[in-house]
Amino acid sequence: MMKWKHPILLLAGIGISYLGNWIYLIALNLSILDLTGSAAAVAGLYMIRPIAMLITNTWAGSLIDRLNKRKLMIYVDLIRGCFVFVLPFISTIWIIYSVILLINIAGAFFGPCASVYITKLVPAENRKRFNSLMSMISSGAFLLGPAIAGLLIMYVGTELCILINAITFFVCAFFIYLLPNVDEKGNEVREPIKWRTLVADWKIISGFAKKSRYFIAVYLLFQAAMLLGFALDSQEVTFIKHHLELNDQDYGLIVSITGLGALGGASVAAIISKKVHLKLYIGIGMLLTSVGYLLFYSSFNFITATLAFVFLGFFMAFANAGYATFFQNNVPVNIMGRFGSVAEMVQGIIQIALTLVLGLAAEIFSLQLVCIIFSAVSVLFAIFLLITVLIPSKQIYFEEKGKAATS
Repeated sequence: MMKWKHPILLLAGIGISYLGNWIYLIALNLSILDLTGSAAAVAGLYMIRPIAMLITNTWAGSLIDRLNKRKLMIYVDLIRGCFVFVLPFISTIWIIYSVILLINIAGAFFGPCASVYITKLVPAENRKRFNSLMSMISSGAFLLGPAIAGLLIMYVGTELCILINAITFFVCAFFIYLLPNVDEKGNEVREPIKWRTLVADWKIISGFAKKSRYFIAVYLLFQAAMLLGFALDSQEVTFIKHHLELNDQDYGLIVSITGLGALGGASVAAIISKKVHLKLYIGIGMLLTSVGYLLFYSSFNFITATLAFVFLGFFMAFANAGYATFFQNNVPVNIMGRFGSVAEMVQGIIQIALTLVLGLAAEIFSLQLVCIIFSAVSVLFAIFLLITVLIPSKQIYFEEKGKAATS
Protein backbone atom coordinates (compact mmCIF):
# COMPACT_ATOMS: atom_id res chain seq x y z
CA MET A 1 0.00 0.00 0.00
CA MET A 2 2.93 2.35 0.69
CA LYS A 3 3.86 2.37 -3.00
CA TRP A 4 0.42 3.86 -3.72
CA LYS A 5 0.64 6.55 -1.00
CA HIS A 6 2.02 9.27 -3.28
CA PRO A 7 -0.08 8.36 -6.37
CA ILE A 8 -3.22 8.49 -4.19
CA LEU A 9 -2.23 11.96 -2.94
CA LEU A 10 -1.81 13.11 -6.54
CA LEU A 11 -5.14 11.56 -7.57
CA ALA A 12 -6.86 13.27 -4.63
CA GLY A 13 -5.40 16.68 -5.46
CA ILE A 14 -6.22 16.52 -9.16
CA GLY A 15 -9.66 15.02 -8.40
CA ILE A 16 -10.57 17.94 -6.14
CA SER A 17 -9.42 20.32 -8.86
CA TYR A 18 -11.54 18.47 -11.46
CA LEU A 19 -14.60 18.79 -9.23
CA GLY A 20 -13.99 22.50 -8.76
CA ASN A 21 -13.55 22.97 -12.50
CA TRP A 22 -17.00 21.53 -13.25
CA ILE A 23 -18.65 23.66 -10.56
CA TYR A 24 -16.82 26.70 -11.95
CA LEU A 25 -17.73 25.93 -15.59
CA ILE A 26 -21.47 25.80 -14.90
CA ALA A 27 -21.36 28.92 -12.74
CA LEU A 28 -19.20 30.87 -15.19
CA ASN A 29 -21.52 30.14 -18.12
CA LEU A 30 -24.53 31.40 -16.14
CA SER A 31 -22.60 34.37 -14.78
CA ILE A 32 -21.57 35.51 -18.29
CA LEU A 33 -25.11 35.00 -19.59
CA ASP A 34 -26.56 37.06 -16.70
CA LEU A 35 -23.96 39.78 -17.22
CA THR A 36 -24.33 40.13 -21.00
CA GLY A 37 -27.60 38.43 -21.92
CA SER A 38 -25.74 37.13 -24.98
CA ALA A 39 -25.40 33.50 -26.06
CA ALA A 40 -22.49 34.60 -28.27
CA ALA A 41 -20.65 35.91 -25.20
CA VAL A 42 -21.01 32.50 -23.57
CA ALA A 43 -19.82 30.78 -26.76
CA GLY A 44 -16.78 33.05 -26.68
CA LEU A 45 -15.64 31.31 -23.51
CA TYR A 46 -15.06 28.11 -25.48
CA MET A 47 -12.68 29.83 -27.91
CA ILE A 48 -10.36 31.05 -25.14
CA ARG A 49 -8.72 27.70 -24.35
CA PRO A 50 -7.69 26.96 -27.97
CA ILE A 51 -6.34 30.51 -28.24
CA ALA A 52 -4.32 30.01 -25.05
CA MET A 53 -2.94 26.74 -26.42
CA LEU A 54 -1.84 28.43 -29.65
CA ILE A 55 -0.11 31.18 -27.64
CA THR A 56 1.76 28.89 -25.25
CA ASN A 57 2.23 25.39 -26.60
CA THR A 58 5.02 26.24 -29.06
CA TRP A 59 7.30 27.12 -26.13
CA ALA A 60 5.66 25.77 -22.95
CA GLY A 61 7.20 22.31 -23.38
CA SER A 62 10.69 23.79 -23.52
CA LEU A 63 10.14 25.28 -20.07
CA ILE A 64 8.42 22.18 -18.69
CA ASP A 65 11.32 19.88 -19.60
CA ARG A 66 13.82 22.26 -17.98
CA LEU A 67 11.97 23.22 -14.79
CA ASN A 68 11.20 21.27 -11.64
CA LYS A 69 7.86 19.56 -12.41
CA ARG A 70 6.52 19.51 -8.85
CA LYS A 71 7.27 23.19 -8.25
CA LEU A 72 5.84 24.17 -11.63
CA MET A 73 2.53 22.36 -10.96
CA ILE A 74 2.29 24.06 -7.55
CA TYR A 75 2.94 27.52 -9.03
CA VAL A 76 0.45 26.91 -11.86
CA ASP A 77 -2.31 25.96 -9.41
CA LEU A 78 -1.55 28.93 -7.14
CA ILE A 79 -1.63 31.32 -10.12
CA ARG A 80 -4.88 29.84 -11.44
CA GLY A 81 -6.42 29.98 -7.97
CA CYS A 82 -5.55 33.68 -7.59
CA PHE A 83 -6.92 34.61 -11.02
CA VAL A 84 -10.14 32.63 -10.49
CA PHE A 85 -10.56 34.28 -7.07
CA VAL A 86 -10.81 37.77 -8.62
CA LEU A 87 -13.33 36.81 -11.35
CA PRO A 88 -16.52 37.38 -9.25
CA PHE A 89 -15.39 40.95 -8.56
CA ILE A 90 -15.06 41.91 -12.27
CA SER A 91 -18.06 43.29 -14.17
CA THR A 92 -16.52 44.06 -17.59
CA ILE A 93 -16.78 41.21 -20.09
CA TRP A 94 -13.49 41.93 -21.87
CA ILE A 95 -11.57 42.04 -18.59
CA ILE A 96 -13.22 38.73 -17.66
CA TYR A 97 -12.13 37.26 -20.98
CA SER A 98 -8.58 38.53 -20.39
CA VAL A 99 -8.39 36.96 -16.93
CA ILE A 100 -9.79 33.66 -18.24
CA LEU A 101 -7.17 33.76 -21.01
CA LEU A 102 -4.44 34.12 -18.36
CA ILE A 103 -5.97 31.21 -16.42
CA ASN A 104 -5.88 29.04 -19.53
CA ILE A 105 -2.33 30.10 -20.41
CA ALA A 106 -1.22 28.96 -16.95
CA GLY A 107 -3.32 25.81 -17.30
CA ALA A 108 -1.59 24.94 -20.60
CA PHE A 109 1.47 24.05 -18.54
CA PHE A 110 -0.33 21.74 -16.11
CA GLY A 111 -1.39 18.84 -18.39
CA PRO A 112 1.99 18.14 -20.06
CA CYS A 113 3.79 18.79 -16.77
CA ALA A 114 1.51 16.36 -14.89
CA SER A 115 2.09 13.70 -17.57
CA VAL A 116 5.86 13.93 -17.03
CA TYR A 117 5.47 13.91 -13.25
CA ILE A 118 3.16 10.87 -13.32
CA THR A 119 5.63 9.00 -15.55
CA LYS A 120 8.41 9.61 -13.02
CA LEU A 121 6.28 9.02 -9.92
CA VAL A 122 4.31 5.91 -10.92
CA PRO A 123 6.18 2.68 -11.84
CA ALA A 124 5.49 1.39 -15.36
CA GLU A 125 3.60 -1.67 -14.12
CA ASN A 126 1.12 0.53 -12.20
CA ARG A 127 0.49 3.26 -14.78
CA LYS A 128 -2.46 1.60 -16.49
CA ARG A 129 -4.29 1.25 -13.17
CA PHE A 130 -3.33 4.81 -12.18
CA ASN A 131 -4.65 6.22 -15.48
CA SER A 132 -7.86 4.17 -15.09
CA LEU A 133 -8.31 5.64 -11.61
CA MET A 134 -7.66 9.11 -13.04
CA SER A 135 -10.39 8.49 -15.62
CA MET A 136 -12.73 7.27 -12.87
CA ILE A 137 -12.10 10.44 -10.83
CA SER A 138 -12.68 12.60 -13.91
CA SER A 139 -15.99 10.83 -14.59
CA GLY A 140 -17.03 11.21 -10.96
CA ALA A 141 -16.29 14.94 -11.07
CA PHE A 142 -18.30 15.19 -14.32
CA LEU A 143 -21.27 13.63 -12.50
CA LEU A 144 -21.02 15.44 -9.17
CA GLY A 145 -19.78 18.87 -10.29
CA PRO A 146 -22.85 20.06 -12.23
CA ALA A 147 -25.18 18.64 -9.54
CA ILE A 148 -23.32 20.47 -6.75
CA ALA A 149 -23.19 23.62 -8.89
CA GLY A 150 -26.94 23.46 -9.44
CA LEU A 151 -27.64 23.29 -5.70
CA LEU A 152 -25.15 26.04 -4.83
CA ILE A 153 -26.40 28.36 -7.58
CA MET A 154 -29.97 27.82 -6.40
CA TYR A 155 -29.19 28.87 -2.82
CA VAL A 156 -26.09 31.10 -2.83
CA GLY A 157 -25.50 32.25 -6.43
CA THR A 158 -22.71 31.85 -8.98
CA GLU A 159 -20.05 33.89 -7.18
CA LEU A 160 -19.51 31.30 -4.41
CA CYS A 161 -19.19 28.52 -7.01
CA ILE A 162 -16.37 30.40 -8.74
CA LEU A 163 -14.64 31.05 -5.39
CA ILE A 164 -14.92 27.35 -4.56
CA ASN A 165 -12.92 26.55 -7.71
CA ALA A 166 -10.21 28.98 -6.58
CA ILE A 167 -10.04 27.12 -3.27
CA THR A 168 -9.80 23.73 -5.03
CA PHE A 169 -6.74 24.98 -6.94
CA PHE A 170 -5.10 25.95 -3.62
CA VAL A 171 -5.99 22.54 -2.14
CA CYS A 172 -4.54 20.76 -5.19
CA ALA A 173 -1.33 22.81 -4.85
CA PHE A 174 -1.09 21.76 -1.18
CA PHE A 175 -1.50 18.06 -2.06
CA ILE A 176 1.23 18.36 -4.72
CA TYR A 177 3.43 20.12 -2.12
CA LEU A 178 3.19 16.94 0.00
CA LEU A 179 4.53 14.83 -2.89
CA PRO A 180 8.22 14.04 -3.46
CA ASN A 181 10.50 15.82 -5.89
CA VAL A 182 11.05 13.40 -8.79
CA ASP A 183 13.45 15.58 -10.79
CA GLU A 184 17.19 15.25 -10.65
CA LYS A 185 18.97 17.90 -8.63
CA GLY A 186 20.02 20.85 -10.69
CA ASN A 187 17.26 20.31 -13.25
CA GLU A 188 16.54 24.02 -13.52
CA VAL A 189 16.64 26.55 -16.35
CA ARG A 190 20.11 28.13 -16.38
CA GLU A 191 19.59 30.39 -19.37
CA PRO A 192 16.58 32.16 -20.88
CA ILE A 193 14.57 30.34 -23.53
CA LYS A 194 15.56 31.95 -26.83
CA TRP A 195 14.40 31.42 -30.41
CA ARG A 196 17.34 29.14 -31.19
CA THR A 197 16.45 27.06 -28.11
CA LEU A 198 12.93 26.56 -29.44
CA VAL A 199 14.24 25.65 -32.90
CA ALA A 200 16.62 23.13 -31.35
CA ASP A 201 13.78 21.65 -29.27
CA TRP A 202 11.54 21.29 -32.34
CA LYS A 203 14.38 19.49 -34.11
CA ILE A 204 14.65 17.10 -31.16
CA ILE A 205 10.91 16.37 -31.34
CA SER A 206 11.15 15.90 -35.12
CA GLY A 207 14.08 13.54 -34.65
CA PHE A 208 12.15 11.50 -32.09
CA ALA A 209 9.15 11.30 -34.44
CA LYS A 210 11.34 10.06 -37.33
CA LYS A 211 13.05 7.50 -35.12
CA SER A 212 9.85 6.23 -33.46
CA ARG A 213 7.70 5.61 -36.52
CA TYR A 214 5.62 2.85 -34.99
CA PHE A 215 4.78 4.95 -31.92
CA ILE A 216 3.85 7.87 -34.20
CA ALA A 217 1.67 5.57 -36.34
CA VAL A 218 -0.29 4.38 -33.28
CA TYR A 219 -0.45 7.94 -31.95
CA LEU A 220 -1.80 9.38 -35.22
CA LEU A 221 -4.40 6.63 -35.72
CA PHE A 222 -5.64 7.02 -32.14
CA GLN A 223 -5.81 10.81 -32.39
CA ALA A 224 -7.55 10.67 -35.79
CA ALA A 225 -10.32 8.48 -34.38
CA MET A 226 -10.59 10.45 -31.13
CA LEU A 227 -10.55 13.94 -32.70
CA LEU A 228 -13.36 12.95 -35.07
CA GLY A 229 -15.31 11.96 -31.96
CA PHE A 230 -14.56 15.29 -30.29
CA ALA A 231 -15.82 17.10 -33.41
CA LEU A 232 -19.00 15.02 -33.26
CA ASP A 233 -19.50 16.11 -29.64
CA SER A 234 -20.23 19.63 -30.91
CA GLN A 235 -23.39 18.35 -32.62
CA GLU A 236 -24.81 16.16 -29.88
CA VAL A 237 -27.16 18.82 -28.45
CA THR A 238 -28.47 19.73 -31.91
CA PHE A 239 -28.96 16.06 -32.80
CA ILE A 240 -30.81 15.31 -29.55
CA LYS A 241 -33.08 18.35 -29.66
CA HIS A 242 -33.71 18.78 -33.40
CA HIS A 243 -33.42 15.28 -34.85
CA LEU A 244 -34.65 13.18 -31.92
CA GLU A 245 -36.98 16.03 -30.82
CA LEU A 246 -36.16 15.60 -27.12
CA ASN A 247 -36.29 18.38 -24.53
CA ASP A 248 -33.65 19.89 -22.22
CA GLN A 249 -34.54 17.53 -19.39
CA ASP A 250 -34.04 14.52 -21.65
CA TYR A 251 -30.67 15.88 -22.75
CA GLY A 252 -29.57 16.40 -19.14
CA LEU A 253 -30.65 12.87 -18.26
CA ILE A 254 -28.75 11.37 -21.22
CA VAL A 255 -25.58 13.23 -20.22
CA SER A 256 -25.92 12.13 -16.58
CA ILE A 257 -26.45 8.49 -17.50
CA THR A 258 -23.48 8.71 -19.89
CA GLY A 259 -21.38 9.90 -16.96
CA LEU A 260 -22.42 6.80 -15.04
CA GLY A 261 -21.32 4.68 -18.01
CA ALA A 262 -17.93 6.40 -18.08
CA LEU A 263 -17.55 5.98 -14.32
CA GLY A 264 -18.44 2.30 -14.62
CA GLY A 265 -15.98 1.82 -17.49
CA ALA A 266 -13.16 3.52 -15.59
CA SER A 267 -13.89 1.41 -12.49
CA VAL A 268 -13.79 -1.83 -14.49
CA ALA A 269 -10.64 -0.67 -16.30
CA ALA A 270 -8.93 -0.08 -12.95
CA ILE A 271 -10.03 -3.45 -11.53
CA ILE A 272 -8.89 -5.55 -14.51
CA SER A 273 -5.78 -3.51 -15.35
CA LYS A 274 -3.44 -6.34 -14.33
CA LYS A 275 -5.34 -8.96 -16.35
CA VAL A 276 -6.02 -7.27 -19.71
CA HIS A 277 -3.21 -6.30 -22.08
CA LEU A 278 -2.50 -2.64 -22.79
CA LYS A 279 -2.92 -3.09 -26.56
CA LEU A 280 -6.53 -4.22 -26.00
CA TYR A 281 -7.24 -1.12 -23.90
CA ILE A 282 -6.07 1.02 -26.82
CA GLY A 283 -7.30 -1.00 -29.82
CA ILE A 284 -10.58 -2.48 -28.62
CA GLY A 285 -11.33 0.52 -26.40
CA MET A 286 -10.99 3.01 -29.28
CA LEU A 287 -12.84 0.79 -31.76
CA LEU A 288 -15.85 0.36 -29.47
CA THR A 289 -15.79 4.07 -28.60
CA SER A 290 -16.03 4.91 -32.31
CA VAL A 291 -18.80 2.33 -32.72
CA GLY A 292 -20.57 4.09 -29.84
CA TYR A 293 -20.56 7.38 -31.78
CA LEU A 294 -21.91 5.56 -34.86
CA LEU A 295 -24.69 3.95 -32.79
CA PHE A 296 -25.58 7.28 -31.17
CA TYR A 297 -25.98 9.15 -34.47
CA SER A 298 -27.93 6.19 -35.85
CA SER A 299 -30.34 6.27 -32.89
CA PHE A 300 -33.99 7.13 -33.32
CA ASN A 301 -35.36 7.74 -29.80
CA PHE A 302 -34.41 8.45 -26.18
CA ILE A 303 -33.66 4.82 -25.27
CA THR A 304 -31.43 4.04 -28.25
CA ALA A 305 -29.54 7.34 -27.85
CA THR A 306 -29.00 6.72 -24.12
CA LEU A 307 -27.83 3.13 -24.59
CA ALA A 308 -25.40 4.23 -27.32
CA PHE A 309 -23.95 6.99 -25.15
CA VAL A 310 -23.54 4.68 -22.14
CA PHE A 311 -21.75 2.19 -24.42
CA LEU A 312 -19.54 5.01 -25.73
CA GLY A 313 -18.71 6.37 -22.26
CA PHE A 314 -17.90 2.91 -20.89
CA PHE A 315 -15.32 2.05 -23.54
CA MET A 316 -13.87 5.56 -23.86
CA ALA A 317 -12.56 5.09 -20.32
CA PHE A 318 -10.52 2.09 -21.53
CA ALA A 319 -9.27 3.96 -24.61
CA ASN A 320 -8.14 7.01 -22.62
CA ALA A 321 -6.40 4.96 -19.91
CA GLY A 322 -4.67 2.82 -22.56
CA TYR A 323 -3.52 5.80 -24.61
CA ALA A 324 -2.17 7.70 -21.58
CA THR A 325 -0.20 4.62 -20.47
CA PHE A 326 1.16 3.98 -23.98
CA PHE A 327 2.24 7.64 -24.23
CA GLN A 328 3.97 7.62 -20.83
CA ASN A 329 5.76 4.35 -21.57
CA ASN A 330 7.10 5.30 -25.00
CA VAL A 331 7.92 9.01 -25.02
CA PRO A 332 11.32 9.69 -23.38
CA VAL A 333 10.65 11.52 -20.14
CA ASN A 334 13.30 14.18 -20.90
CA ILE A 335 11.34 15.42 -23.96
CA MET A 336 7.81 14.49 -22.83
CA GLY A 337 6.85 18.06 -21.93
CA ARG A 338 7.94 19.40 -25.32
CA PHE A 339 6.31 16.59 -27.28
CA GLY A 340 3.08 16.81 -25.26
CA SER A 341 2.80 20.60 -25.65
CA VAL A 342 3.35 20.55 -29.42
CA ALA A 343 0.98 17.58 -29.78
CA GLU A 344 -1.77 19.37 -27.83
CA MET A 345 -1.38 22.45 -30.00
CA VAL A 346 -1.67 20.45 -33.23
CA GLN A 347 -4.64 18.53 -31.83
CA GLY A 348 -6.36 21.80 -30.93
CA ILE A 349 -5.92 23.17 -34.47
CA ILE A 350 -7.20 19.95 -36.05
CA GLN A 351 -10.15 19.80 -33.64
CA ILE A 352 -11.19 23.37 -34.48
CA ALA A 353 -10.93 22.61 -38.23
CA LEU A 354 -12.91 19.35 -37.97
CA THR A 355 -15.59 21.03 -35.85
CA LEU A 356 -15.98 23.83 -38.42
CA VAL A 357 -16.12 21.38 -41.34
CA LEU A 358 -18.69 19.23 -39.56
CA GLY A 359 -20.80 22.26 -38.66
CA LEU A 360 -20.77 23.63 -42.22
CA ALA A 361 -21.54 20.21 -43.73
CA ALA A 362 -24.43 19.77 -41.32
CA GLU A 363 -25.88 23.09 -42.53
CA ILE A 364 -25.75 21.95 -46.15
CA PHE A 365 -26.68 18.28 -45.82
CA SER A 366 -28.64 16.19 -43.32
CA LEU A 367 -27.18 16.44 -39.80
CA GLN A 368 -27.63 12.73 -39.17
CA LEU A 369 -26.06 11.74 -42.50
CA VAL A 370 -22.98 13.94 -41.95
CA CYS A 371 -22.52 12.69 -38.38
CA ILE A 372 -22.87 9.06 -39.46
CA ILE A 373 -20.22 9.61 -42.15
CA PHE A 374 -17.84 11.20 -39.62
CA SER A 375 -18.54 8.34 -37.19
CA ALA A 376 -17.91 5.73 -39.90
CA VAL A 377 -14.56 7.36 -40.76
CA SER A 378 -13.67 7.28 -37.05
CA VAL A 379 -14.52 3.55 -36.97
CA LEU A 380 -12.29 3.02 -40.00
CA PHE A 381 -9.33 4.72 -38.30
CA ALA A 382 -10.01 2.66 -35.16
CA ILE A 383 -9.94 -0.59 -37.19
CA PHE A 384 -6.55 0.38 -38.64
CA LEU A 385 -5.43 1.22 -35.09
CA LEU A 386 -6.49 -2.20 -33.80
CA ILE A 387 -4.67 -3.97 -36.65
CA THR A 388 -1.56 -1.86 -35.95
CA VAL A 389 -1.42 -2.53 -32.20
CA LEU A 390 -1.90 -6.28 -32.74
CA ILE A 391 1.26 -6.64 -34.86
CA PRO A 392 3.18 -9.38 -32.97
CA SER A 393 6.64 -7.95 -33.68
CA LYS A 394 5.73 -4.66 -31.95
CA GLN A 395 4.96 -6.26 -28.57
CA ILE A 396 7.81 -4.36 -26.89
CA TYR A 397 5.95 -1.05 -27.29
CA PHE A 398 3.20 -2.36 -24.97
CA GLU A 399 5.38 -3.78 -22.20
CA GLU A 400 4.36 -2.48 -18.79
CA LYS A 401 7.37 -3.55 -16.75
CA GLY A 402 10.62 -1.69 -16.85
CA LYS A 403 11.49 0.69 -19.66
CA ALA A 404 9.40 0.49 -22.80
CA ALA A 405 10.64 1.05 -26.31
CA THR A 406 11.54 4.59 -27.29
CA SER A 407 12.73 4.02 -30.82
